Amino acid sequence: MGGGGREHALAWRLAQDDPSVSIVAAPGNPGIAELAECVAVAPTDIESLLQLAHQRRVDFTLVGPEAPLAAGIVDRFREEALAIFGPTRGAAQIETSKAFAKALMREAKVPTARAIITTEADRAKGAAREFALPVVIKASGLAAGKGVIVCESYQRAERAIDDMLVGHAFGVSGSEVLVEEFMEGEELSVLAITDGENVLPLVPAQDHKRLLDRDRGPNTGGMGAYAPVSLATSELIREVIDGIFHPALAALSARGHRFTGLLYAGLMLTPEGPRVVEFNCRFGDPETQAILPVSDLGTSFTDVLAAVARGESLPDGATCAARGAAVTTVLAAHGYPEKPRAGDPIRIPDDLDDVLLFHAGTARNDAGRLVTAGGRVVSVTGMGESFETAQRRSLDAARRVEFEGRQFRSDIGWREIARIAGAS
Repeated sequence: MGGGGREHALAWRLAQDDPSVSIVAAPGNPGIAELAECVAVAPTDIESLLQLAHQRRVDFTLVGPEAPLAAGIVDRFREEALAIFGPTRGAAQIETSKAFAKALMREAKVPTARAIITTEADRAKGAAREFALPVVIKASGLAAGKGVIVCESYQRAERAIDDMLVGHAFGVSGSEVLVEEFMEGEELSVLAITDGENVLPLVPAQDHKRLLDRDRGPNTGGMGAYAPVSLATSELIREVIDGIFHPALAALSARGHRFTGLLYAGLMLTPEGPRVVEFNCRFGDPETQAILPVSDLGTSFTDVLAAVARGESLPDGATCAARGAAVTTVLAAHGYPEKPRAGDPIRIPDDLDDVLLFHAGTARNDAGRLVTAGGRVVSVTGMGESFETAQRRSLDAARRVEFEGRQFRSDIGWREIARIAGAS
């Protein structure tokens, strides 16, 4: 369910597990159409999706984006006894309401930044001055990855607060804001499949949110990612599972919201240890495009997802190991992230070797030509035995995919490069 780069990567991994598998995608995209039957149903049209699942007698449904989870698609499918991978609407609040997530973390003693939550602009402005600069202003609800503003001055913080609470820049999603302390450190994305109690972490990744090299420019939905991350030692991941995932899942269950599906912890690796920046209730984008090619579960990925979708426990002894390295470079449309342009023809060479190309914002025009149709157009994932090889392959291929006004970063994994250089 969905039509972005994340969903293309998921369809690719399902087909890798079993080339004979029959996949139905709603709505899909031109890349997914090479692997699946694409049906023009929106991910938020729950009743039509329910009818489609019944008609096709699907084994299980895999939800890609957060919007249908927020709308309660899992609750509705379970009412009809249909297997579906993802959390209920109540459990999905860990992403859909930052206020809910922050309260849950306080209750569960999950390490995170100190924050003040309010719906009143004057209270928020006063709260901002209680924190040292920079201070972070967040819209509580879903804002397509753009509702987090790091403010270097109190004047900038006040403008951000007014934009959200007075100007309604993010609609209802910004009707409640978090004024939060800024955390220093390096970010890490840990995605884990869970049955509500047991946790199977996938290979950790690092996302790159800023539009331009060296983390400059505006925030985006993500301009690239790489996996694995050398900072993410087995000891660190064990600390994250024991000190963050298990307490959060227990607190959700205690509230009557048992979480099953994919729980994603966006972490800051601070001098005091890992702290949660945010939780997501689904696979990340573009992290999934880097994680899935290198995550070796030692068993069928499809079978693990299907078991959780049916309400069963994770397979006994399920583990995940990295097989090589992957670097994903996102090519974005002209004008992204503010006003992405659509309709530009895309040229993809036939001889892109050692890379996976995942479609995101693409479409076919009336002449059947592949054109841009969204902010993030394609993701180019290079793979190799080493990070350096994967990065080179990703960047070389990204340079060869052409459309007018394309934007991409040439430095995905730049912190990893620095670590490698420092160790040599």
